[in-house]
Amino acid sequence: MRYYTRTRRSENERLVSPQRLVHYRNTWYLDAWCHRSEGLRRFALDAMRTTEVVERKAKEVSLASVEAELDGSYGVFGGQAKQHAVLRFTPEAAQWVAMEQWHPEQQASVQADGSLMLRLPYSDATELVMDVLRHGPQVKVIAPATLAARVAEQLKQASAAYK
Repeated sequence: MRYYTRTRRSENERLVSPQRLVHYRNTWYLDAWCHRSEGLRRFALDAMRTTEVVERKAKEVSLASVEAELDGSYGVFGGQAKQHAVLRFTPEAAQWVAMEQWHPEQQASVQADGSLMLRLPYSDATELVMDVLRHGPQVKVIAPATLAARVAEQLKQASAAYK
């Protein structure tokens, strides 16, 4: 297939062995073994420019292996969790966030003041940063410091756009 990588704004050819389709937040993804990178990857169907069937035996990967490799961390940017985010939501936001599932392995606890502490695994911070930003001043990244800095930088850039 010819695949468009949004972050690099470029197309390249990939030979893949499809494993499963995943629907996430109104978008379909193909989880596949990528022969070029020799690993499991997740490809957005809408970023596939052209595809063709190749007469070659596909590499089979067990569903357990696909799940372990791609479903272990936060959001569509799968992979095995490398770190954990700790977020603190105000009491106002806590009443809504407490009912949401951000990740199957999340740990949530209501604090004495009504705020909510949420701990969840992630590998790539891209989508997590977007979800934190949508809560504006009602959330604070407690840990790790690198995630807090990334959110702060995004807020700084957003604020500069309104000056």
